[in-house]
Amino acid sequence: MAGRTNRVALLADAAIELLAEGGMRALTHRAVDTRAGLPLGSTSAYLRTRQALIEAVVQRLADLDRADLAGHELPTGAPPPAPGPALSGEDLDRLAAGVGDLLDRWLTVGRSRTLARYVCLLEAVHRPELRRILGHGTLLRVQARDLLARAGAPEPDRRGDQLVAFVDGLLFDRLVGAGALTAPAPGTPASRADLAAAVRVLLRALTAA
Repeated sequence: MAGRTNRVALLADAAIELLAEGGMRALTHRAVDTRAGLPLGSTSAYLRTRQALIEAVVQRLADLDRADLAGHELPTGAPPPAPGPALSGEDLDRLAAGVGDLLDRWLTVGRSRTLARYVCLLEAVHRPELRRILGHGTLLRVQARDLLARAGAPEPDRRGDQLVAFVDGLLFDRLVGAGALTAPAPGTPASRADLAAAVRVLLRALTAA
């Protein structure tokens, strides 16, 4: 079972790179075999249909994002604050810095993943069977709602969802939108600081009474 799981992950990683480079049209079983450095027919042996291949990509994206998010509930590495007192301004500043670091990671080492996710999201508009990719944001929304509740924000569930939407828009803007023309180069201290500043503004606005 572990061997199959590892092989499917390898194939999904190759598919993610293809999606990032050439969009959905670039995704074929033969192309995945080649990118993964495996004999022709390997992908078909594990993921027989195109839908199975895309679903493997969606699952792999979710697994990798979950691994990233697991260490970023409070990105400073500090333990979660005890229930009761609202998060302080310093707590929010540290969180903003951590989210800025995470977003910068998704613009650099995770760039292919981020692009592939957007490709799959667009494909899901026309293929309802792929809409489970929308579940990608579930964990982040849960974390955001909990965070804003502890910060004393009114309507934390609604504002938590808004925070995720704003942050995803910021990521999209820096990756493929006009923001890419003026923002600091990803992977630099300036990029992380600029992203953190934007997230800090969001957090302070959303936690305001």
